[in-house]
Formats: sequence, structure tokens, C-alpha cells
Amino acid sequence: MSKMRLSKYRVSLEGMSCAGCVGRAEAAIVEAGAHDVSVNLATHEASFESDALEAVLERLDKAGYPATQLTSESETVLERQTREASGLKRDMLIAAVLALPVFVIEMGGHLVPVFHHWIQATIGQSTSWMLQFVLTTLVLVGPGRRFYQQGLPALMRGAPEMNSLVAVGTLAAYAYSVVALFFAGLLPAGARAVYFEAAAVIVVLILAGRYLEALAKGRTGAAIARLVELAPASVEVLRGGFVRVDLSEVVVGDTLRVKPGERVAVDGVVLRGASHVDEAMLSGEPLPVRKREGDVLTGGTVNGAGVLEMRAEAVGGDTVLAGIVRTVQDAQAAKLPIQALVDRVTMWFVPAVMGLAAVTVLAWLLLGGTVAQALVAGVSVLIIACPCAMGLATPTSIMVGSGRAAELGVLFRKGDALQRLAEVQIVAFDKTGTLTEGKPQLTDFAVAEGQEEAALLRMVAAAEQGSEHPIAQALVAAASAAEGKPAEVNGFEALSGLGIKAQVEGRELLVGTARLMRENNVELVATDSAAMEAAGKSVSYIALDGEFAGVLAVSDALKPSAVETVKALQGMGVKTVMITGDSQAAAEHIAELAGIDEVFAEVLPEGKLDAVRKLQERGAVAFVGDGINDAPALSAADVGIAIGTGTDVAIESAEVVLVQGDPSRVRVALTLAREVMRNIKQNLFWAFAYNAALIPVAAGLLYPLTGWLLSPMLAAGAMALSSVFVVSNALRLKRAGR
Repeated sequence: MSKMRLSKYRVSLEGMSCAGCVGRAEAAIVEAGAHDVSVNLATHEASFESDALEAVLERLDKAGYPATQLTSESETVLERQTREASGLKRDMLIAAVLALPVFVIEMGGHLVPVFHHWIQATIGQSTSWMLQFVLTTLVLVGPGRRFYQQGLPALMRGAPEMNSLVAVGTLAAYAYSVVALFFAGLLPAGARAVYFEAAAVIVVLILAGRYLEALAKGRTGAAIARLVELAPASVEVLRGGFVRVDLSEVVVGDTLRVKPGERVAVDGVVLRGASHVDEAMLSGEPLPVRKREGDVLTGGTVNGAGVLEMRAEAVGGDTVLAGIVRTVQDAQAAKLPIQALVDRVTMWFVPAVMGLAAVTVLAWLLLGGTVAQALVAGVSVLIIACPCAMGLATPTSIMVGSGRAAELGVLFRKGDALQRLAEVQIVAFDKTGTLTEGKPQLTDFAVAEGQEEAALLRMVAAAEQGSEHPIAQALVAAASAAEGKPAEVNGFEALSGLGIKAQVEGRELLVGTARLMRENNVELVATDSAAMEAAGKSVSYIALDGEFAGVLAVSDALKPSAVETVKALQGMGVKTVMITGDSQAAAEHIAELAGIDEVFAEVLPEGKLDAVRKLQERGAVAFVGDGINDAPALSAADVGIAIGTGTDVAIESAEVVLVQGDPSRVRVALTLAREVMRNIKQNLFWAFAYNAALIPVAAGLLYPLTGWLLSPMLAAGAMALSSVFVVSNALRLKRAGR
């Protein structure tokens, strides 16, 4: 199958209840020939690449996880979770109302002997048991039906999951009680007891746990919901006059009017008017940005006091905001390497628990316990060991963490970058445009004897117009301020990492590094270039027709947050490095100002790649860059971090994108990654330690010492609370990255 023909799909899944379901659903999708498969328990969604969607849907249906393709018109995760929570709340309340009399009648009699005697004297034991039977039956066939509809078919397929444990546990207690009520002669006299209250209350508690879990999971998707809500529902568009239409009706080229206080609906440029626009949703910066004719506007930002008219240049799924939402969704659906171990364990966990419950029952009977004691212990093991908390441990933390990152201007294009970034020991920065403003200015210009300064500058600037490098832009800006007719350029060639070569007014022009001059046998005349480089300036040499013609220098200021960022990273135990094509002296000057630990200077793009690989011999490396020439290093690093104001090539080569050009977001990204991984490990420890500790207790390990046997109802409550704890712990990440 050709990878080029594959399409990427997202589907919603039904019947997902535990981490074992994740493994089985993934296996079904892979068996249908799909690639890059990821199933998320927290969102009940799967993403994959395939050329046969129907085959995947059919295989999922056979596996017990009916799927529906997700489109832009589908319910959002938050909407599905809200609907799910509403249904669980309804079922929980119905079950609670039916189960309460059962619980009071049976447990009240155990706890308060006087109440037991009163029940016996009024309605009698038979009537009491019959009432419990009717109410419990209503609980199981009504609100509890979901457990049997999903759990029993899964058991029949030989793939038991969480619902299977609940179904078997409650049915065991219910069936034993039915035998005691209607076929008492089949049981020894001392074993005639009913456990209707256990079956009914287990259903109530697990529904309550799932309801609380659904509420908590709904909050994990709040970041995406807030992003989606940034786009207004309607906008004023020029249709003869300005009329208000739905956002979906806006097309590229439309003229829109944005009134004071309104959100910008789409991406575009200002045609008329001036105002200040709050771009905090992009940059996190509270100060509004001045906007006037020709300036770029981004959908989701908020207009200030002025009225703006703009031309729509990107609408719908092509806007920056839509791209951010897709990036966050993809990151939230991703699977971290740490999850692979969890999936392998939980795939076999449920069958192992069912086997352990059977062994528990057998052990009690062989060691002289009663049938009732064996039943209680077996049911408790089944209920308390549900691995739902294990399955939620990783995806909920990823969802909250990546959503929080988006709010802080950090986009994880690939979710697994979270784990790799947390392990980074070295952060390497490009210089120009990353640590510096990327807006250099011409500060020095000296020409060789016989050359005219203004004419040479016009020639250099004319040639540099074909280059996107910041130094080229500085030269063009300097020349535009001077008078004179632009020089005619007949040919241009960018020499990666060296400079440029061009035919200007019939003469061969070279502008670039000393290495470029040496490679072209240009003899450099004595200049003040060493002093310029020592002052941190970037020096370029000029040659005309193979002869030295002059030297120029540009200066680029450090970004305000660069020094603070480097110091913060070093405080986190991270080594900082700068990799640049600039001269050694200029690079060391900037590195000293920023507090950088180590410098690789005078390197070509492939040299940046070599430098990253050399650093990787010492530990995991994150490379931060913004230019086309940074793409190889971004791809080779353990984690590539692109400055969002940089080139598209750099952004596509990176796993993490900083929405704005502020290097301080590197610290935010690293801090978030570490906090997410710490949170995941806490969740996994809780989930595994919980099962390891309580399964023996549920089996009756403490009974010989204390005479105490764990009630199935308490087991159900403990199991439900473990999932709620894991999701609640993940929600603490909503305040991370500060």
C-alpha cells in the first residue's frame, strides 16, 4: 500500500471503558491496514491513516467499539463529554433512588439491631428480600444495563474489560441472592443470605464515579473549547453596504469591518483605519499592538477603540486559530512512549483479575470459608481491580498539559515531544532571529581605495533583494534611505551559509564571509573587521570582479528576554549552547551578553547539523531556530523548537512551535513538559500502587488477623475514587508553566 494515498481520519468510539479497550481498539484498526494509529481513552477518539475507512469502521464494530467519523460538523469532544455526563447523572440518580431502600433495609438491619427486629416484626424477612429483589432488578435492567450490554459481549469475545468485571461481580451477587430467595433448599442453612444491596449499590457507586470522571474529563478539554470560542459567530461584511452574516459565509477577498471591542473573525490585512489590537491569545502579552493600513490581523484577537476595515486572506480551516486548534487536538491524541508499557500491562490485566477472583473464591472454599464469604471476596476483587485509572493516567495529563501550553503560546505539534522535551539536558539556540531581534542595522561600511561608497552600497543592496536573510534586509533598508537609481541585477545565487553571488550592472559581485572570499581567491585588504567582530557585529566582505571592494558590519540587538531565559534554563540544570554561522568573535560577544555556556560559530547549515549530533553525544538536545538554514538541525535534534515568527520550513521541521518570537517560551515549554511527565508518573504510581495494595485486601488477606472482609460496596467506591483522583491530579496542570 502506498503511503502517499493514505488519508488521515479521526473517529469517535463507543464502548471504551478501560486501558484494555485502548489496546484492543488499536489492534482492530491496525488489522484493517491502517497506519499511525492512536486511541485516546480520555476523549474516546482514535486517529489513524488509511485508504479504506469503511474497512476500519467494520473491524472496530466487530471488535465491540462502534465508530463514527469525525468532521467539522461533528460534536466536539467537550459536547460529547457534556452529553455523556448528563446521561450518567440521570442514570446515577435513578439508580440511587431505587437502591436507597435496599441499602437501608439490609445494611440498616446489620448496623442497628433494633431496626432489624422492627423489619422482621412488620413486613418479615421474605417480604423484605422480595422488595430488595424487585428494586435491585430495576437497578440492573435500567441504569445498570450499560454494564451488561458492553461487558458480557466483550467477555464472550474473550476480551473482557472494565464493564465485564462490573457485570460479572454484580451478577454473581445478584444470582446468589436470587438462589437464596427462590431456591433456598439448594444452599446450606448457614449460607442463606442475600446480597441484593451489594449489586445495587455497586452500580450506583460506579455510575457516580463515572459521572465525576466525565465532569473532570470535560474540564480537560476546556482549553480547546476556549480556543474555538475565540472565533465570533458572525461578522460585518461589505455586500454593497456592511451587513452582518454568519462567519461560515466569509470568503477570501471579502472586506470586513471590525468595531471596537469585537474579535477579529479571520486572518487578513488592514485596509482602512487604525487601532490597538489585543493579541494575548497569540503572544500571552497583555499590551495591545498598534495596527494600521497594511498590518496583519489574526482571527481571534480583540480590537481596541478604533474601527478597522480588513481584507480576508485566510478563512475557515486555513486561519492561524484553526491551525492552533488542530495542532492541540493532534497533540492531545498522541501517545507517549511511556504509554506503551501501560497498554501492554492493561491488555492482560482484566483477564488476570478474573482469574485471580476465581482463585480467591476457590481458596476460601478450600480453606473452610463459607460460600457467602467466598462470594464477597471474589466480587470485591473483581470490582476493586478495574484498571480504568491506569488507562486515564497518561491521556488526561497530555490533554490538560498541551491545552495549557497552547494558552501560554507553546504548540506541541506532536504529543510525544512532551516526553522527549522533559528529558532534554542541552538547549541549543540559533542566534539571528532567535536570541537576537533579527532586525540588524548597518553600522559600518568601509570601501577599498578607488570605490565609491554610495554606488557600491546600491549594488550590494540590489543584489541582496533576492535574499531573505536579516542582514540582506538591513542592507536593502540602508540603501533605500540613500538617493540614487537602483542597480540592475542580471543574476543572483544564494550560497548557503556563505553569502551571495550576483551579476550587477555587468560585474560579478560577491558579498559574504571571509571563507567565501578565500574560496574565490579574493585577497582581503587590511580592515577594522576584527574590531567590528569583537564588538559583536556581523561582518560581510564585498568583492567586485574578484577584487576586494569593501567591508560592512551590521548589529543586531539581543531580545529583551534572552538573558533571563538563558539564566532560567541554567537554573533548571540545562546546558545552553549557541550555534551560528556568524564569526567566532561576534558569536562569543553575543554569547557573553546572553550568558550562553558554549558557542559553535562559523558553521554552515550542515555544520549546525553536525554540532547538534556532537552535542547529542552528551545528552538529549533541543534546538531552537527560525530560519530555512535551521531546518536540518531542527529535524536532527531530539526536540526541534521553532520560533513562530520564523519561516514555514523551520516550523514544519519542528515538533514544538513558539507562537511568538519570544525565547522565554522555551523555558515555559520545558517547564510544562517536565510537569506533565511528573504528573503522569504520579498518576501511574497511584493507579498501580492502588491495585497492588487493595487487591490482596479485597481477597481477604487481612481476615485471619482482623476478622474484617472488604465489602463489595466499599470496593466499588474505592475503584471509582481512584479514577476521579487521577483525572483531578491531571487537572492541576491547568496552573502549570508559570
